[in-house]
Amino acid sequence: MNRPLRLSDVAGAAPSEGMSAFREVLERQQGGRPDPVDDAANWQPILARLGVTVAEGARIVQRAQLNGTTFQAELLASGDVPEEKVYREIANHLGLAFLPRLDASRLLVRSRDAVMLLRRRAWHAPVGLEGSGGQACFLISPEDVDLARLRGLLAGSPRLRERLRVVAPVELRRALLERATPAVAAYARNGLYERFPDFSARIIATPRQSVVIGASLAALFYAITFAPGATLVWAHAILSTFFMACVVLRFFAARTPLPVPPPDLIATPPSRLPGYTVLVALHREAEVLPQLLAALDRIVWPRSKLEVKLVCEADDRETLSALSELWLPPHVEVVRVPPGLPRTKPKALNHALPLVRTEFLVLYDAEDRPHPMQLVEAWRRFEAAGPRVACLQAPLEIANGAHGLLPNLFAFEYRALFRSLLPWLSGWRVVLPLGGTSNHFRTAPLREVGGWDPYNVTEDADLGIRLVRLGYRTDTISLPTLEDAPEELSVWLRQRTRWFKGWVQTWLVHMRDPVRLAIDLGWPSFLVAQVLMAGLVVSALVHPLLLLALGILLAQIVLAAPASGWPVVLLTVDAVNIVCGYLSFLLLGHYATRRHERGAFWRTVLWTPAYWMLLSAAAWRACLQLTRNPHLWEKTPHVRSRSTMPQKRPGIGLLVPSTLTRFVAVGRIRKY
Repeated sequence: MNRPLRLSDVAGAAPSEGMSAFREVLERQQGGRPDPVDDAANWQPILARLGVTVAEGARIVQRAQLNGTTFQAELLASGDVPEEKVYREIANHLGLAFLPRLDASRLLVRSRDAVMLLRRRAWHAPVGLEGSGGQACFLISPEDVDLARLRGLLAGSPRLRERLRVVAPVELRRALLERATPAVAAYARNGLYERFPDFSARIIATPRQSVVIGASLAALFYAITFAPGATLVWAHAILSTFFMACVVLRFFAARTPLPVPPPDLIATPPSRLPGYTVLVALHREAEVLPQLLAALDRIVWPRSKLEVKLVCEADDRETLSALSELWLPPHVEVVRVPPGLPRTKPKALNHALPLVRTEFLVLYDAEDRPHPMQLVEAWRRFEAAGPRVACLQAPLEIANGAHGLLPNLFAFEYRALFRSLLPWLSGWRVVLPLGGTSNHFRTAPLREVGGWDPYNVTEDADLGIRLVRLGYRTDTISLPTLEDAPEELSVWLRQRTRWFKGWVQTWLVHMRDPVRLAIDLGWPSFLVAQVLMAGLVVSALVHPLLLLALGILLAQIVLAAPASGWPVVLLTVDAVNIVCGYLSFLLLGHYATRRHERGAFWRTVLWTPAYWMLLSAAAWRACLQLTRNPHLWEKTPHVRSRSTMPQKRPGIGLLVPSTLTRFVAVGRIRKY
């Protein structure tokens, strides 16, 4: 009996009379949403038993009218009455049995069909449950239905009533997810590899790439042995090209105007807003959970249209125990990922992706504090840009830049990247590398391109390129997300090693067929991708070599004092590379720094050479780790922030009363 059940199955098992009407009542949403006032009238008997007062009911009606939702959706989203209690009273009102708990092994649905049911926004199709004696009953979780009509229908169909059971949506989702776990776990590990094997980092280098790399190293060894002088010149030329390409890119992006948020976000009618899902991958994050939940609670969005999924490893007892001690609002769900290799953030996100029921989703890290209006800006940009824009990158800003030299340099680097370089790349409509968090997606294209690569440790950079290769665009928005930079060198080194290793992985994956890559991206994006993937890694690797060569050549010139020749040419090239490299980095960051943030600029200038040496150490460590443990995910530990959020409530004091009511209806707003 392990098969999916449909309404036709119910029709065969129950009286034929009433089944067509039953289907019509369950699928009433096709005819448009009911009026919240009429809905509230139908709910009066249930509300009385739930202890909801007339005044509270009126407020629920007002939110439903403002948000363009139903009375039932706003009642559940309020969190004032537990969902189980609401559905128990619905069952009593309809004269049906209520099941508080489900045994997932008794569900009459296949694993892959359970995944499809989990994606449904509402439970309008009954789910079969094996009963005693092998006789099946059918589970329903009525959402947005006409309770009066459904009650009348059931009153006239006693046999149908005997076969139906009411269950709370959260319990039905839990049982379906348990049933779907094998299929979801297999998709999380191998979904991309099975659909697009050429885009997967499961195999780091193909046989052809291995042959090319081996032959190149052998040729380099031969050249150094028999022609060291010529090899030095050619090596200088090739490496200097990569280094200078990064310099030129920074110079071009340096004068990009700072992003400015749209002025009218607060006037967005909440009734127009669609469903939105927030994904947060958690691993050993017990300490930051209160901060995370507070930050998510500041998001301005109708709670009846918002889903928050906290994705956690099933064996992460520390985090799960901390979550069990916290009160989670109705729109927050904990998704447990079965343990298994690879143990990476993208695999955890892939596990949650099939469960997303909304048109849009955003990815945050555990320590993130997104601007409250960020989702509104992202949706407005999606709406204006059209369906080919599949992803938007919000800027990341470092909140603890004043808490040490390393965070200060990190903050300067982030300002250069997210305020200047990425908006400049976006303006030219070329490929841009995504940051690891605050990525807003259209859900359908994300699924279409295979989700995240669980074997790539910088899944963000890979996904940004893959989206463009498969016909989509990425763009940027202006409202930021605050996060904290590592304050300890060992933590910073592990994080940056992972980033460099992932960029090499991404370059190897997408360069398996360079011609095809150039065709897919177009030549401008192809060249930018070479600079962003290979150029930045090569620049970090060769930086200490350039300094060493510069010192050796300078010593030779001083001692031998030649008037001309290759030493002078190489000295000039190396000096130009080093000076222009530092200058482009500093200019890009300086123009991206607002006036009140420039107090530590000269300290940044002083320590930039040392910071670049740390980048070089991380790059060399990444290359070594790539050969030994390519899929190792060196997690960055997060601690509760010592910084406060500087954003202010956008224009709240200047709003007229009607707009203020609309703004508050969008989402809970507390002081921050």
